[in-house]
Amino acid sequence: MKLIRFGDKGKEVAGLIDQDGVRRDVSSVVPDWTGQTIGQATDLLAGHNISKFPEISDTIRLGPPVGNVGKIIGCALTYGKHAQEAGLETPKEPMFMLTSRTAINGPFDDVMIPRGGTELDWEAELVVVLGKGGAYIPVEDAMDHVAGYCVGNDVSERQFQLERGTQWTKGKSADTMKPFGPWLVTKEDVPNPNALDISITINGIERQRSHTGDMVFSIAELISNISNYVRWEAGDLMFTGTPPGVGYGMKPQLYLKPGDVMEPKIESLGALRNKVVTYRD
Repeated sequence: MKLIRFGDKGKEVAGLIDQDGVRRDVSSVVPDWTGQTIGQATDLLAGHNISKFPEISDTIRLGPPVGNVGKIIGCALTYGKHAQEAGLETPKEPMFMLTSRTAINGPFDDVMIPRGGTELDWEAELVVVLGKGGAYIPVEDAMDHVAGYCVGNDVSERQFQLERGTQWTKGKSADTMKPFGPWLVTKEDVPNPNALDISITINGIERQRSHTGDMVFSIAELISNISNYVRWEAGDLMFTGTPPGVGYGMKPQLYLKPGDVMEPKIESLGALRNKVVTYRD
């Protein structure tokens, strides 16, 4: 099942994409997809004739597929080759950071260069949406806590991240820097999240291409390990790390500028398309 949210920014309501690729409005049954509903999507829609829900025009904006997100946890250096291009050792235990939820952005919305930013970079990532919370989750139970998966772009301002106190959260939390979507694919339709092709193009030129099977840690291991330090809540997002090919790792380094278009794509999950623009209030 593919779950969407649609409408003006901040006013999105729940929808889905049916088997024929038609967008439909399900807000009469489920007002919004949030932590309170996302893990029960199948049950909430059970018994309803999907074809009877109103169609949504393709011209209507799609928003982030999960609303009222509690927190974003970003995983770092989960692909060994990305660690190498950054000049760092592959971690023996998952590394992670908190990112502000105010950075969340829609799948096709513009991404702003933050005020004072000079080194904006791309990071194609698989996003895991938690459907059930918990702490100290055994790895064998971790996938029971997953609602589904999305495409994400962990857009990063490297100057903020690396040159201003080496605070990764600083470089990843500005407004609009966390687009994800374009829909949430529920976990029953993704048998193995560690078996997906992942890539990104910048202005039509492929810059990253890898496979989630190249991750050092499985999705289950990431969920379980992080739960030993931070309690997961339903509706939380886990950005799972990026493969090699970011602008920071290129020689010479390549950073985004106004007008550039980022298009990350993940097998079975879809693609985003975000244009880079200058900062505006």
